[in-house]
Amino acid sequence: MTVRLPSLTSLPQTENHQSAVTKSPVVAPKRATGGFALLDSLLRHEVEYIFGYPGGAILPIYDDLYKVEATGAIKHILVRHEQGAAHAADGYARATGKVGVCFGTSGPGATNLVTGIATAYMDSIPMIVVTGQVPRAAIGTDAFQETDIYGITLPVVKHSYVVRDPADMARIVAEAFHIASTGRPGPVLIDIPKDVALEECDYVPVEPGTVKLRGYRPTVKGNPRQINGAIQLIRESRRPLLYVGGGAIASGAHEEIKALAELFNIPVTTTLMGIGAFDEHHPLALGMLGMHGTAYANFAVTDCDLLICVGARFDDRVTGKLDEFASHAKVIHIDIDPAEVGKNRVPEVPIVGDVRNVLTDLLRRCQESGIKNIPHKNQEWLNLINRWRQDYPLEVPHHADSISPQEVIVEISRQAPHAFYTTDVGQHQMWAAQFLKNGPRRWISSAGLGTMGFGVPAAMGAKVAFPDEEVICISGDASFQMCLQELGTLAQYGINVKTVIMNNGWQGMVRQWQQAFYGERYSCSNMEVGMPDIEFLTKAYGIKGMVIRSRDQLNDAIAEMLAHNGPVVVDVRVTKDENCYPMVAPGKNNAQMIGLPKQLPKASAEPVACSHCGTTNPPTHNFCSECGNKL
Repeated sequence: MTVRLPSLTSLPQTENHQSAVTKSPVVAPKRATGGFALLDSLLRHEVEYIFGYPGGAILPIYDDLYKVEATGAIKHILVRHEQGAAHAADGYARATGKVGVCFGTSGPGATNLVTGIATAYMDSIPMIVVTGQVPRAAIGTDAFQETDIYGITLPVVKHSYVVRDPADMARIVAEAFHIASTGRPGPVLIDIPKDVALEECDYVPVEPGTVKLRGYRPTVKGNPRQINGAIQLIRESRRPLLYVGGGAIASGAHEEIKALAELFNIPVTTTLMGIGAFDEHHPLALGMLGMHGTAYANFAVTDCDLLICVGARFDDRVTGKLDEFASHAKVIHIDIDPAEVGKNRVPEVPIVGDVRNVLTDLLRRCQESGIKNIPHKNQEWLNLINRWRQDYPLEVPHHADSISPQEVIVEISRQAPHAFYTTDVGQHQMWAAQFLKNGPRRWISSAGLGTMGFGVPAAMGAKVAFPDEEVICISGDASFQMCLQELGTLAQYGINVKTVIMNNGWQGMVRQWQQAFYGERYSCSNMEVGMPDIEFLTKAYGIKGMVIRSRDQLNDAIAEMLAHNGPVVVDVRVTKDENCYPMVAPGKNNAQMIGLPKQLPKASAEPVACSHCGTTNPPTHNFCSECGNKL
């Protein structure tokens, strides 16, 4: 039997309300304010945490929230900036798979949420964003703290509402949760004028899962004919590759991906959003592909004859030069969003549907057809990939006079192999993606928008969701300063997040690009002048701060950080000019990487003619694109 969370009215005003909660039926009042209807609806949708910041237009809702918090039904986390609220709700959603919720007031409160909304939208994260608005009569008059947040956010939300009647509140909240969490997930905005929150109405609760929206019916089951076509291509392929994105995480398809990979002996590479969808300790795992992906993943996507795209969107940071990305491969594209299928690459077999559902059907059809694992299937292909692994491994530099960032990440991973990891954006993000080995939903990073300042508040959201799990934020000195005020939130609530800063005194990725592509003209990328003493800054918030300056401190300092019962910020002084390699330069294909430990095979050779069929192949290819013969 499923126990439903109580409604607002069923919670007695006692300290120990849990026993009473489970016995009390959901009873709704006949009359209620819009603010009450909002909070009661959130309770009915099993919301436990709200991240937010109050202000004038949303004060009526916070007044109702005060009464609800007193019952223990919902916990509000007061952030220090609304951007932090959005990122924390985002981190909560990524870690749990549930819908994250954040509040902000009108005007600057609402606009401060926009970066976090766009971050969630680009990465398809389910969120409900509630904003206060000036009273209905004042809308359009340029009233104090009035902004058209509905219009401002239209390009970066899945859907949005302005509540004009408190009687509509319960329906709108139910619709918003349904839209945010079904199909391709995404953020939904609910803008609530102040007088709507105060006004009473005849209140009729709307239970979760009962709303139906005309015209909104996401396709969740794949077309059987297309699935059969995909099976046929997989069986015929000699060099298949699974290319797995964030859609696999959203649908919880990691077991199905593993089963498919092992059934046909298919190597697996993931996008930045797809990290964790496949066990990276598995012999078929190739790690991340793309601009800073592993060399062997990028070689594999260049030479494969079948690319099975699972919940990914052929993003430019993955594909490099698009017309040369897997240019001689047939493509199977599985995605729940029909707008993504064929947008950047036209597949031979398009399958619209939920990734997990599609793969479940595909595996069932394989079983019904008697298809079994062939132990040495694709062995020549796997042998070649393993040779690339040996020739072009990810390297961990050891400098005599400084600590490399890679060393730090490897040591953290060794001591906390099962932690939730969040990151900010830049070189440290790419090194973390390369060297951490993450399970499903334990990798939390801003991929599509690339938002600096994301890491600490996202870690707050993950830690609130899983208080007994280790949560570690990998940051850079520039990114950390974007949202460092959230140290106050960590301190207020004792949120036990560990933050490790790769401090090189630069906007590291900007410096790397300026070195490689802008003639070493380092315009506005050095951060040393004005850099705060991070240890002292952290202590000013009442949080433990640490500094690591030498390699011999690293092991013990990380152990001390993890053992401390409370938030910690560790400032690691790393090599200042370390670059993140390999790297696919802009406008190049994935096989044209710079920064590899040795020269690429046939890097300066002429195109190669196949001795079997005579087809001319690019110098980076190891197999003939026409007949598959080894070159």
